[in-house]
Amino acid sequence: MTRVSFKKRDGLARTGVLETEGMPPVRLPAAADCTELFPALATLVRTNIPLCAPAAIVRQFPSEEGIQPVPIHPQLDNRARSGDCVMVAGWHTAMANPRTYVDWLIGLKEKTPVDTAWYAPASALPSNAAILCYSGFDLFDYKAVDLKSAQGRFCTPEGDFPKDVLGNGICSCPGCTAGNLLEHNRHALRQELALVTRFITQGQLRDLVESRCRLDAAQVAVMRHLDRNYAFMERVQPIARTGVMRANSGESMQRAEVQRFANRVIERYVPPKIDVAVLLPCSARKPYSLSQSHRKFQQAVGGRAHELIVTSPLGLVPRELETIYPAGHYDVPVTGYWDAEECTVIADIIARYFRKHPYRRIIAHLEGGALKVARMAAEQCGITLEYSCTEHPAGTIALNALDAALAGERKGKDDRLHGMISYQFNSDVDTKGTTLRGHFPEVFYSRNNVQLFSIDTGTGMLRPTLDGWKIIPDGYQVHIDDFIPEGDILTPGVVSADPAIRDGDEVLVVGARALGTGRAALPADEMQRSRRGVAVHVRKIKRV
Repeated sequence: MTRVSFKKRDGLARTGVLETEGMPPVRLPAAADCTELFPALATLVRTNIPLCAPAAIVRQFPSEEGIQPVPIHPQLDNRARSGDCVMVAGWHTAMANPRTYVDWLIGLKEKTPVDTAWYAPASALPSNAAILCYSGFDLFDYKAVDLKSAQGRFCTPEGDFPKDVLGNGICSCPGCTAGNLLEHNRHALRQELALVTRFITQGQLRDLVESRCRLDAAQVAVMRHLDRNYAFMERVQPIARTGVMRANSGESMQRAEVQRFANRVIERYVPPKIDVAVLLPCSARKPYSLSQSHRKFQQAVGGRAHELIVTSPLGLVPRELETIYPAGHYDVPVTGYWDAEECTVIADIIARYFRKHPYRRIIAHLEGGALKVARMAAEQCGITLEYSCTEHPAGTIALNALDAALAGERKGKDDRLHGMISYQFNSDVDTKGTTLRGHFPEVFYSRNNVQLFSIDTGTGMLRPTLDGWKIIPDGYQVHIDDFIPEGDILTPGVVSADPAIRDGDEVLVVGARALGTGRAALPADEMQRSRRGVAVHVRKIKRV
């Protein structure tokens, strides 16, 4: 009998605990002697079938019933249940074809209960542990590193080397001190998994994967193919993180969070009723309004135009969304140079936005790469740009020119709340009569002295009160069974959930005897497919 509970998720990666009968709990992700955890492995037969084998052949070798771990295969129906540990035999061969690796992975994930531990036998090395965990595997054995030891290879996260480097000071673990290659390689795997665990806990595993995969073309290809499967990857990514999102490579532009932000700005976000837009450069400090340059920009604009910040990798950030993750949480290398791919992606985002939201005038207050992509976007969507500067946007001359360009334009209404609600909840609601109190970014929105929303300073997202939910139409609701929650809501109590809900979304809990507000701990799909674990972290419950 096995039992698995997950504590922290970062996309497909998880930390948690695996319990097997008669053995101490194993903290995941981990490398362990899996024949001790699962005695059936010693006699298990008919499971080492190639992943590429056709269904007709695979079905000739049925696996035994009632054993742990449960063997799964791309061509077999899945017999695993909630709490099981599943094993994908031969996964060490999948990396040879990154496209197929991703196709197999998605197919297996879609038909396997989400609250199962995943075991990849004979697969884990210090150099690929990060990408394996990023792919959703939790448990590994020592077979791959032991084989490297038998071959006389010294394993590190950067790759493996001849064993004669054992005493060269690359590592000072107990194995190296004792001249024991086998112990070094095992230690290196355990150490890398401990580092992966830390990055998962911080919600920054993608940053580690982008750095680790650089020395292996197959791993880079796996990451890129996963990114291309946007619908699959977006569903499992949290809606917000509290840490910094580092965009240090070209692949960062394809991260699901980055694509999701751009798509929501274009498809969900409702801009204010101002028909003049000003394109502004980004700033190193986030949110932008806290930077000295953007204070000057806001003063020069004076509310007479809609402020849109041009930035890489997000493309376009409306002023109203500057606190929301990832707009208020990303960091990029500042060089002043935008490469061709970067320009193409950002220009496409800007062009899509202006096709959806036309303005009477669009003023480009930009320089360098940002100015280049604005011109590319204008050409794509057939708009005409006005220019208030071509260099030094925060300089006195440029600011005076921006002020002069807006002379005669009427001041529009600053309705940050309306824009944030449209982006976050996909709702175009009437926010008339709401008032703001507090100091940016710690602000609260009320109507008739009744608090409706506050801003989570960690993620920049709106947190509705129960009164705030009243102005948001149906959506982002989690329906529960007929009970009154006394704390967090567990997955067995969930009847249904809005498919748009992602991990970290603010949700309204609806039950026959209670209403509540809180934050989703799982995406909607996993809430309904899981049989254990927390579905919603409840903040407030009201009996009805």
